[in-house]
Amino acid sequence: HVQLVESGGGSVQAGGSLRLSCAASGYTYNRNCMAWFRGVPEKGREGVATIDSDGGTTYADSVKGRFTISHDKNRRTLYLEMSELNGEDTGMYYCAAKSGPCYRGERFYNNWGQGTQVTVS
Repeated sequence: HVQLVESGGGSVQAGGSLRLSCAASGYTYNRNCMAWFRGVPEKGREGVATIDSDGGTTYADSVKGRFTISHDKNRRTLYLEMSELNGEDTGMYYCAAKSGPCYRGERFYNNWGQGTQVTVS
């Protein structure tokens, strides 16, 4: 059973920075994809960034150059470094994981954390 637990959300002024973390446990597949989404499930979550087992990354156009996704050496903790935050970055941020390659849409991910709120004012 895969468990994902996010932390690091909070309130920040526009122009500020935050770092989100996601502690992952319970999966054994060698090749996987981890991702950050934001939004609410009822309205469809927006893919923010993905990182695959080889360290390859993708970003939504709206966050390119401002956000950085990474994971630790053992791929047990996922990070999202966010800078130059603005009001449009406000929302619930979710960590997600899947086996195999990365895809953009949330429907491809079957493991989700509970989310952490980011508020930019």
